[in-house]
Amino acid sequence: MKWSKYVKPYWKYFVLGPLCMIVEVLGEIAMPRLYSQILNVGVETHNVGYIVVTALLMILTALLMMGGGVGGAYFGARASVNFASDLRRDVYAKVQQFSFAKIDKYSTGSLVTRLTNDITQLQNFVNMLLRMFLRAPGMLIGALIMAIAMNPELARVLAVTIPVLLITEFLIIRVGFPRFTRMQEKIDRLNSNVQESLTNIRVVKSFVREDFEDAKFRKSNGDLKDAAMSALSVVIFMMPVMMLLMNFTTMAVVWFGGHQVIGGKMPVGDFSAFLTYISQILMSLMMVGMLFMNSSRALASSRRVKEVMTEKIDLTDENASHRDLRVQRGDIEFKNVGFRYYKNSENHVLKGIDLKINAGETVGIIGSTGCGKTTLVSMIPRLYDVDEGQVLVDGVDVKDYSLFHLREGVGMVLQKNVLFSGSIADNLRWGDGNATEEQMAEAARSAQADGFIRSFAKGYETELEQGGVNVSGGQKQRLCIARALLKHPKILILDDSTSAVDTATEASIRAAFKNELKDSTKIIIAQRISSVQEADKIVVMDNGMITGVGTHDELLANNQEYQEIYHSQVSGREVA
Repeated sequence: MKWSKYVKPYWKYFVLGPLCMIVEVLGEIAMPRLYSQILNVGVETHNVGYIVVTALLMILTALLMMGGGVGGAYFGARASVNFASDLRRDVYAKVQQFSFAKIDKYSTGSLVTRLTNDITQLQNFVNMLLRMFLRAPGMLIGALIMAIAMNPELARVLAVTIPVLLITEFLIIRVGFPRFTRMQEKIDRLNSNVQESLTNIRVVKSFVREDFEDAKFRKSNGDLKDAAMSALSVVIFMMPVMMLLMNFTTMAVVWFGGHQVIGGKMPVGDFSAFLTYISQILMSLMMVGMLFMNSSRALASSRRVKEVMTEKIDLTDENASHRDLRVQRGDIEFKNVGFRYYKNSENHVLKGIDLKINAGETVGIIGSTGCGKTTLVSMIPRLYDVDEGQVLVDGVDVKDYSLFHLREGVGMVLQKNVLFSGSIADNLRWGDGNATEEQMAEAARSAQADGFIRSFAKGYETELEQGGVNVSGGQKQRLCIARALLKHPKILILDDSTSAVDTATEASIRAAFKNELKDSTKIIIAQRISSVQEADKIVVMDNGMITGVGTHDELLANNQEYQEIYHSQVSGREVA
C-alpha cells in the first residue's frame, strides 16, 4: 500500500500548508529580537521615532504571522480532509470486494471502526503533521540559533535540557504505542456489540434480555474506558513532566542570566528576548513530543487500515477465461464439490457433492439445520469458492465468468432478508435500476406484495426505516422476492425466503413462478416439505452430503431422512 497515492492529487495543499507555517515561524523568531531592540535602543536612548518604527514593523510582522497561521491551518485542513476522504473511499471499495469469509474474519464492527475512527485518527495526524513538522523544527532551530548568537555562554543550559527532554519523550512514546493499539481494539469490540444489540433490538426486547445486553455493553464500555485511560495516562503524564523540565530550564536561565544583567554583561532587552527564545525552544520540543505521541496512535490506526487494504482478495475474476460470457440458460452442475470455512480444518461443510440441475427446473433442497444447504447454493454466484471440485453454469466453470455477469444472471433471496433505508420503490430498483412503475408492480404481484404495498398511504413511495423494521417479516420477505424477480434472472435462488408467509400466499408465489419464470431455473431451500413437494426434483441433504434426489413420491418411498422430516411435519399438523 502506497500512502503517496493519497498525497499526490493534493500536493499543492501539502506544500503550501507547511510553507505558510514557515512564515509564522519566521515572525515568531523575529518578534523577540524586535522587542529587545525597542528596549535596548529606543527606551535606553529615549528615541520615540525608533520605537514607533519598530512597533509598526512588529505590527506588520504580526499580520504576516496571522496570514501564515490561517493559510497553514486552511491548507492543512484541505490536505487532511481530502487524504482521509480518498482513503476511506478506497478502503470501502476494498471491503466491497471481500468474500463472506473475509468479512467474517474481520467482523463488521471492526471494519466500521477502521472506516471511521481509524481513518479519522489518520486525518487528524496528517493535519497536525502539516502544521507542526516544519513549524516545530523551524522554531527550534531558529530560536536556538538566535539564543546562541545572543549569548553563547547562557545557551549552555540547553545542552543539558534538550537531551533530557528528548530521552523523556522517547520513553513515554515507547510506553504509549502499544496502549493506543489496545484502545483501538477495544473500540472494535464496543462497536460490534452496539451494532449487534441495536440491529436485533426487537429480539432483545422479546426475550427480555435488556439486562444481559446492558451487562455486555457495560463490560465492553468498561474495557474501552480502562484501555483509553491507560493510553491517555501517558499523555497526561507527559505534559506535567515536560512542563517541569521547562520550568527548571527557565529558572536556570533566570538565575544565570540575572547575574549577567546585574553585572552589566547582558542588556535587559537581550535578556527578555533570550527568555522568549528559551520558551520557544522548549515549546517546540513539546510540540515534537506531542507530534510523536499522536504519531504512535496514528501508526496503530495506519496498521489496521493497511491490514484491510493489503488483504488478498480471495474471490476475483482476473483469470476468468470467458469474461464477456453471460448466463444464457441456467443449467447448473456440481462436480465432486467440497468446502470448508476454515482452510486448515479437517471438518468439511460440504463433501463429495454431485448434482445436475437442468435449465428451467424447479428444484427443492431440504435437510436439517446446518447441513450445508445455504453454503451449497452460495457457490453458484461465487459468494464462496469451492475448495474441491467444480461448479458449472451452462457448462462453464463459474470461475471463468466475470463476477458481474455471473451475479447478474443469478437472483438470490438470502435467508436473512435485508431492506435498506429509502422508499419501497428504491428497494425494488435494486433488482433493476431502470424499472418502470408497471414493471415494479408486476414483480410485486408475482411476489404477492402489490396488495399490501398499495394499502400504504404512499404506496410504492412509502419510506422504509433502516432494515425495513416498519414492515412485517412476511412483507419483508415478499419485497425481497419482488426485488429479485425484477432482475429477470436465469437462476433464482430462494433460501428459506417464504418461511414467514402463510401457506396460501406461498402457494400463490410458487404458482406465479411457474407462469412468470417458466424459463428460469428455480432453487428453493425450505424447512417445510409443502414448500418443495411440487418441485421437479427434491435434493435431501444431511451433514454436508446429498443423501437423496428425486420427486416427492420417490423420496417418500426410498429416502429415510425425507421420510423422517415428512412424518414429523405431518404428525405435527395432526396434533395441531
